[in-house]
Amino acid sequence: MILTIHELDIPFKQAFTHATVTRSTTESILVKAESLTGVVGVGEGCPREYVTGETIQTAMSFFHSYRETWQQFKNFGDLQSWATKNSQLIDANPASWCAVELALFDCWGQENRQSIESFLNLQELTGQFQYSAVLGTENIHSFKKQASQFSALEFVDFKVKVMGHLEHDRQKIEFLKHLPIKNLRIRLDANNLWHTAAEAITYLKSLEYPFFGIEEPLQVGDYDECGQITQQLGIPVIVDESFLREDQFEYLQADPQSWIINIRISKMGGLLRSLVIAAQAKAMGIPIIIGAQVGETSILTRAALTVANQFRDILLAQEGAFGTYLLEHDIFDTPLMFGKEGRLDTHSITGHPGLGLTLAQST
Repeated sequence: MILTIHELDIPFKQAFTHATVTRSTTESILVKAESLTGVVGVGEGCPREYVTGETIQTAMSFFHSYRETWQQFKNFGDLQSWATKNSQLIDANPASWCAVELALFDCWGQENRQSIESFLNLQELTGQFQYSAVLGTENIHSFKKQASQFSALEFVDFKVKVMGHLEHDRQKIEFLKHLPIKNLRIRLDANNLWHTAAEAITYLKSLEYPFFGIEEPLQVGDYDECGQITQQLGIPVIVDESFLREDQFEYLQADPQSWIINIRISKMGGLLRSLVIAAQAKAMGIPIIIGAQVGETSILTRAALTVANQFRDILLAQEGAFGTYLLEHDIFDTPLMFGKEGRLDTHSITGHPGLGLTLAQST
């Protein structure tokens, strides 16, 4: 097995902004795993310093430190054994490991003529998946334009990012409420905007809408104060940056109905870890959202489908599958993208070996 890595730097068609950062290109790594028979698997990771402490540089360094060891892996058992013994290393480098793991799974799946699901002994993909519209913190004119475009596509599920400008956020919510959308459902993403529960509660009350969740309202890891928001408003808190590893379930176990976990494959450290998190969430009665990093290619969209498919019964919403709606180009001949009503049909990849994706010749 030969493993290689390089940076993916694909421009966005429009800059994407939230309370923490503005992004105009992807910040991702692409790992390729080539077998002795010439089969090539691909994996992707999205290092985010404000989420996991990673950068492109640290992800590259981690990869080069352990590449020789990983190239000796012969099968799934070798990978699983190494990952178990080196869990703390993966804790510190989840995006880089995610890219390696996915590349190896894709390669082995292709070699064995098995889909990722079959290779991992999971349910085969089936049917459609419905995605959320994600609206950033652009000016109100841009917001209305994008919201109208999503409405024309018949989206019903919206994630709205807020920055603390109350009048602007009120205008956004009012605009959505008056669009011709049946069964409109909105959740907010505050990206750790407020410092106290009292601040968040006052602000959320002022928006006068029954949001089904509020993502990361307070500082990372402030579980106690977040619990107060749920107690007073009856709105579950969606943990994203505040939930990266299995051991963090201890902060949710006292009141599981107060939480929703946002599972992003890269953030969690790959597909296996994401499946473990989803299984534990199900056992505790905690619903999940399958999230996405801004700028993901079809690799991470495809990997996320594996988890969503396995845990449809606790899946509240799904993000991603933007493809070339956001990217100037994807790295695959046929990108995985949502269509009308935010739906993505999996018939084109179901049962195909590995990830079932075909790299563009220029990649």
